[in-house]
Amino acid sequence: MTPYRTELDRFAIVLMLVLCSIWGGQQVVVKLGNAGISPLWQSGLRSLGATALVWLWAQARGVRLWQSDATLWPGLVAGALFAAEFALIFKALEFTSASRGVIFLYTAPFFVALGAVWLLPQESMRRAQWIGMALAFAGILVLFGENLLRPSGTAWIGDLMMLFAAAFWAATTLVVKATPLSRASPEKTLLYQLGVSAAILPALSILFGEPGVYAPTPLVWASLAFQIVVIASSSYLTWFWLVRHYPATRLSSFSFLTPVMGVLAGVVLLGEPLTAAVLIALATVGCGIWIANRPAPRSVSGPGAAPDAGGQEAGSKVH
Repeated sequence: MTPYRTELDRFAIVLMLVLCSIWGGQQVVVKLGNAGISPLWQSGLRSLGATALVWLWAQARGVRLWQSDATLWPGLVAGALFAAEFALIFKALEFTSASRGVIFLYTAPFFVALGAVWLLPQESMRRAQWIGMALAFAGILVLFGENLLRPSGTAWIGDLMMLFAAAFWAATTLVVKATPLSRASPEKTLLYQLGVSAAILPALSILFGEPGVYAPTPLVWASLAFQIVVIASSSYLTWFWLVRHYPATRLSSFSFLTPVMGVLAGVVLLGEPLTAAVLIALATVGCGIWIANRPAPRSVSGPGAAPDAGGQEAGSKVH
């Protein structure tokens, strides 16, 4: 079993950069899928397909999914939170723009950090980490903040939905980290969320009167397949493996890169212009993430150096 680490190593950083790139491009892929499948129905189909794929992966690897390990109720709660997050995101976009909504959605790392104060005291954040996260969020405001100054109409409804979605996203991470799910395999943790959302999201789609699949094309099906295989299966499995082995607060700070990567994906895939704001935002977010993930200063050995409760110098403990 890979040991738990209190800092992000190079391997974790590279994985997070890959995940943020995938998740950033997700908005482009979902937009392509929305051209032929209504949003909640599309999200439900994604969860259903990914449930089957992750289950087959777990069977092939011999992962034990059915043993009694006290994860049932936390898993169902995490699944309900996961479904609520995506339902709110997709419905919010009927009221607000993606560029406005992303500002509110990416308050999630702050919710994680606040929740960690009570639920994950071993991951309490230093002042420098709060400053780094604030700087990274400032990069998001550089990129999208001008949309907040435009006439909003009913956009505040969607903005509020996005804020609640951010809280649900953070709550899902905290439930996984602070309950027996933290000891479960990534496959089992993800299957709880995919399975529950696969049941809830199609029901919500019917409740809201969505048409479902109304204009299927090869591009629409390719978009859905990419979401199932790459996003909802591969990337989420990797994410929950990281959450199991690294501090959630440090991992969450990297999520600020996701909307920037999404804009860059639009530049590469959709031919959108590369503006100075994009480059400034990328530099600001990157600087904030670097500050938030700098290792804590280690105490100097020698007479008077204060050991921690375990007899080690402060900052040197590894769980």
